[in-house]
Amino acid sequence: MISLIAAIGGLLFGYDTAVISGAIGNLTKYFSLTPAQTGWAISSALVGCLAGALAADYTSQRFGRKWSMALASLLFLAGSIGTAFPDSFSTFVMFRIVGGIGVGIASMVVPMYIAEIAPANKRGALVAYNQLAIVIGIVVVYFVNYFIALQGNDEWNLHTGWRWMFASEAIPSALYLVLVLVIPESPRWLLMKGRGERAQAVLERFNPAPVATQICEEIRESLQQKQEASWRTLLQPGFRRALWIGIGLSIFQQVTGINAILYYAPEIFKSFGSDATASLLETSMLGVINLVFTIVSIFLVDRVGRKPLLLAGSVGMLVALSVVGIASWQGEGGVWLLPVLLLFMASFSLSWGPVVWVLLSEIFPNSVRSLALSIAVFIQWAANFAVSQTFPLLTGSELLRERFHGAFPFLLFAVLCAVALVFVRRYVPETRNKTLEQMNDLWNTSNHPSKHQS
Repeated sequence: MISLIAAIGGLLFGYDTAVISGAIGNLTKYFSLTPAQTGWAISSALVGCLAGALAADYTSQRFGRKWSMALASLLFLAGSIGTAFPDSFSTFVMFRIVGGIGVGIASMVVPMYIAEIAPANKRGALVAYNQLAIVIGIVVVYFVNYFIALQGNDEWNLHTGWRWMFASEAIPSALYLVLVLVIPESPRWLLMKGRGERAQAVLERFNPAPVATQICEEIRESLQQKQEASWRTLLQPGFRRALWIGIGLSIFQQVTGINAILYYAPEIFKSFGSDATASLLETSMLGVINLVFTIVSIFLVDRVGRKPLLLAGSVGMLVALSVVGIASWQGEGGVWLLPVLLLFMASFSLSWGPVVWVLLSEIFPNSVRSLALSIAVFIQWAANFAVSQTFPLLTGSELLRERFHGAFPFLLFAVLCAVALVFVRRYVPETRNKTLEQMNDLWNTSNHPSKHQS
């Protein structure tokens, strides 16, 4: 229950990210936006996400994981209200950034908090709840936007409907704030701040007293290496290796095509011959597959392991994108496109979607987890921004269209999937059933990390 409450931050993550999809058309007309301004209306939130990811290290270290989530809920609340009642486009963008800061904080703190409070044998599934919540948030807001749009005619939607779409986020934001106040603080943060009795009490809620005492001692021992993490700490060999693997996972999660598919799926289907209504239906099917296979991943991540899922998912994504790219190059369309993209979505949702968040929350040793995770999440949002901004350029380039007939971005994503496959096989360790304190031993070993699998 504690993990589910924390994961509401993930639901708001998905909700805040996707809410603009139903509002952008009327928002553009209402403020008479240029194409560049329309792009800024969407991507301005990512600027807030970058800032929030960096700020999350300070807030989670200074105030704790629990109060950082409370801060994120307040930012979600402020962002939803501010974007619902702007008197100018600049005001809208300002509050869009405020909400993005909340997303950035939640995207870093929520998986870290769940990982720090979960038993080792259940940590993968519990952390994966965060990704499931993100997907649910996206699906829910699609239906909320649709329901709101039905409440009036085109004129009402132009002046009022899009405002209610943004305002609707205030309800789950307020609920999250209330629920976060009743969950305990992370025992690892409490021990980091010298509050041993409170940490012991939290651990005894989930473990027998002797086991809780043993865990406390393991945490204290791991924290003795460095009481306060610094950038210099991350340059030490073991920590540096963990950080670079975390950064690599963050980058490959974004540059293998998922956001291009999610953000531009209707346009992709239209380019292959679907009409407007059919393209929206096909996009909704992608969302359903995303949800279903995220649930499947939750059941498998602690049974099969992290690394096998990443490898299998990489292969599936590589095959799907290669088929789309080659067919596009040859100028072929047809009913095959939907099942192939469903294969891509299923492969991602089974692996790179939830599993990367699991790994990022657990691979970093206690003494540097907050700082290292903050850096990795910052890089992830930067990669997200880069893909979101460049995909229209790749598809709209006359030179690339003449040479590749629209296939270039898909072939590029396929190549990156192949690189991601090699990266996982060569460098990513298996962390299934390892305690967070054992991550110190994992990175301090002189042998290659990929050989240390459970």
